[in-house]
Amino acid sequence: MSIIRNAELPRASLPGIDHVTLAGSINGLQRFSVWKQTIAPGAASPPHRHDCEEVIVVQAGRGRLLLDGGEYDFGPDTTLIVPPDASHQLFNTGSEALEIIAVLGMTPVEVVFPDGAPLPLPWAS
Repeated sequence: MSIIRNAELPRASLPGIDHVTLAGSINGLQRFSVWKQTIAPGAASPPHRHDCEEVIVVQAGRGRLLLDGGEYDFGPDTTLIVPPDASHQLFNTGSEALEIIAVLGMTPVEVVFPDGAPLPLPWAS
C-alpha cells in the first residue's frame, strides 16, 4: 500500500498542458496509470493513440474530443471512454481551464502519433 501526497508529485508540461502522474509504474503499478492534467483555454493535446483503453473524467471546463474522425462536445462532470488504438485529441473550447483525470490501461503508457511515430512525453507514467 502507498499513500501519495499529490501536491508533492513532480509536474511536467507540454504547450498548454500541465501534467502530474498520480500513480503509475514509478509506484510499482503493473496494469494502469492515473494522470491529472489541466489544459489551458484554447490549448489541445497532440493528436495521439495508445494500445490501451483510456477513461477521462472531466472535473471542470468544456471541451471537444476528436475520436477517429468524430467530434464530441463535453462539459464538467462527464466521463469520456477512448477505446484502444483510437486516434484522439482533446481541445479546451471553454474560457476556463479544462481539468481532467485520466486512467489508462497500461503502465508505462506508450503514446504514438496517429501515424505510429513515437510521441515522447516529458513525464513518467
